[in-house]
Amino acid sequence: MVNITINKKEVSVPENITIMEAAARIGTLIPHLCYLKDINEIGACRVCVVEVEGKDKLVTACNNVVEDGMVIYTNSPKVRQVRRTNIELILSQHDCHCATCVRSGNCKLQEIANNLGILEIPYEKEVTTLPWDQNFPLIRDSGKCIKCMRCIQVCDKIQAMNVWDISYTGSRTTVDVSYNRKINDSDCTLCGQCITHCPVGALRERDDTQKAYDAIADKDKITVVQVAPAIRAAWGEMLGLKREEATIKRLVSALRQMGFDYIFDTDFSADLTIMEEASEFLDRLENKENSTFPMFTSCCPGWVRFMKGQYPEMVSNLSTAKSPQQMFGAVAKSYYAKLLGVEPEKIYCISIMPCVAKKSECDLETMNDASAGQDVDLVLTTREIVRMIKAENIIPSILKEEEFDHPLGIGSGAGVIFGATGGVMEAALRSAYYFVMGENPDADTFRAVRGQEGIRETEFELNGIKLRTAVVTGLANAREVMEQIRNGKVHYDFVEVMACPGGCVGGGGQPIHDGIELAKERADRLYHLDKTSEIRFSHENPSIVAIYKDYLEKPLSHKSHDLLHTDHTAWEMPLTRNNQRNLKWE
Repeated sequence: MVNITINKKEVSVPENITIMEAAARIGTLIPHLCYLKDINEIGACRVCVVEVEGKDKLVTACNNVVEDGMVIYTNSPKVRQVRRTNIELILSQHDCHCATCVRSGNCKLQEIANNLGILEIPYEKEVTTLPWDQNFPLIRDSGKCIKCMRCIQVCDKIQAMNVWDISYTGSRTTVDVSYNRKINDSDCTLCGQCITHCPVGALRERDDTQKAYDAIADKDKITVVQVAPAIRAAWGEMLGLKREEATIKRLVSALRQMGFDYIFDTDFSADLTIMEEASEFLDRLENKENSTFPMFTSCCPGWVRFMKGQYPEMVSNLSTAKSPQQMFGAVAKSYYAKLLGVEPEKIYCISIMPCVAKKSECDLETMNDASAGQDVDLVLTTREIVRMIKAENIIPSILKEEEFDHPLGIGSGAGVIFGATGGVMEAALRSAYYFVMGENPDADTFRAVRGQEGIRETEFELNGIKLRTAVVTGLANAREVMEQIRNGKVHYDFVEVMACPGGCVGGGGQPIHDGIELAKERADRLYHLDKTSEIRFSHENPSIVAIYKDYLEKPLSHKSHDLLHTDHTAWEMPLTRNNQRNLKWE
């Protein structure tokens, strides 16, 4: 411990912590823009400066460590003036049209400027605008970039993709796609982590809300909505709802009030995915000599893009099962259209997802197996659907709870946990055990796959066969595991990978809380819903039993393959690992 004085208050704090951390311990928050603990501690924004007795210059609080006897002032006249000047200079190069910014009200720069009482900018305005493809699922507005470098560091350190880099020099310095590429030509996985860690509105998802409004207004369209598992753990955050208020049934009620025709649960198609993926895994085990191992899950489109771009030679290891989103779309425009007695072309399928990569996945040319256009027509992130709820002036907290429509609205607890890292693996093992043993295990038998650490290895025995599994979250961890597999250092039978840290609950389309990670809290919510669910096994979902009996026959049937499986080699990433190496060499 060291003894220091902060704002005339003597305090003992652990040695080797930063001034910012020490101040927080006594209830004093030092404003900052670029700082992200353990990720971006470069003092670039100069907003966190403080005054230290004995030093002529102000020091940055985010990356300077406390020393015994230090006397610190976090808000002295000198600090206030310099901090204000630094913010004014940043604003002079920032597009300040806050009313038309998606982050208005949730912008760190706006918050600090308001707190400092900045009402005008005394410097000449000079905003840099660079061209960007507005059709790409991820949108960058260079005019809003404050050069904090968070996106670069998150992409490099957390996701190991190096999509972003510094561009130009001197006063023209900005952030752009690395290696002088256009974003369309890059190997971006569309995980969206750069969006959720940007302190301003420089990065966002492509806004597709108007397309949803147009579909609702079109009398010739039947709008069918699916809600992903992770949505139920996060949708109320942007609306200020308590956990007990933000139930999935209130979201269903809000969606009905907005005018959507049928509202279903992606948990249903998550259960469908388990039926196919668990069956595929067992089929590979039975034909081990003709199969490739490990088998990788294929639910996460960010992970699939990563695999195809970085390890194209191992794409055959991916499960051929589509993601729950795409399975739902194919079923909605075939099986459900038949139940409704309508032409599949009339159905307009909308997904509400915690993910930016889903916007790209639904547009793949291979995702049209129901022969009625794209199986999923539109993807909205959690943030987009909440903006729509706000635009409709709906007060969800007072809405009466309503049920999903049937039959595609019934899901199991196994489907719910798809939203958390390890959830797909656990759900698949529950049903695989049943398929082999003819009886259910205890629903929590495979809970060892749960947790927030980046790589979790487990071993289970299934009818005398030892299974080695791994659960991986975050693409830097995925790269580590892939390299170990390629080099023969580890051997697994089944591997689950989620691109976003914590899984879909921490997805790039989820609500943004600057500097705060809520993946664990959201995952805990999903595990609670699983624990209290009446149905905890995918194979016991009555709607799943019915669709196989009436339409699909059985898992891995010819019909199932046509609708629910895909050929991952039928499309290409713009940039693969091999020509990326050439690009770097040049």
